[in-house]
Amino acid sequence: MKSGLLTLILLFSSGSALATSITMYKSPTCGCCSLWAKKMEEGGFKVETVMINNDREFYQLKQKHKIPMEYMSCHTALVDGYVIEGHVPADDIKRLLKERPDIIGLSTPGMPGGSPGMDDGYEKEAYSVMTFDANDKRTIYSSH
Repeated sequence: MKSGLLTLILLFSSGSALATSITMYKSPTCGCCSLWAKKMEEGGFKVETVMINNDREFYQLKQKHKIPMEYMSCHTALVDGYVIEGHVPADDIKRLLKERPDIIGLSTPGMPGGSPGMDDGYEKEAYSVMTFDANDKRTIYSSH
């Protein structure tokens, strides 16, 4: 009985056991995407990477998930029913999953320096994380 209880306690107290999974779609040649994935893992997420070698297939994935053209970035991620486009910080994704707004997802347009995955060797710049929804409404979700 004690060993079973200890196992349950360890299972539910382990960060990796409770980690929310993110599926990231990227080109095999994109290095900043891998750096973003590492930042997400450091933020407590489990990241599965899917390589897409074909630009047309990648664009179709973005269209399927209704990502506005000006929000499209180097990688697309899916997490718990939401789309994450580009270098969105882990804390914004955690907030999204807690608040559960009626939106399609979040985007960090333009791959800004200082955003997760773009913070090594790039000059830090101010940037906004944007929402987008099924009615083409777009708002600022956070500013960094």
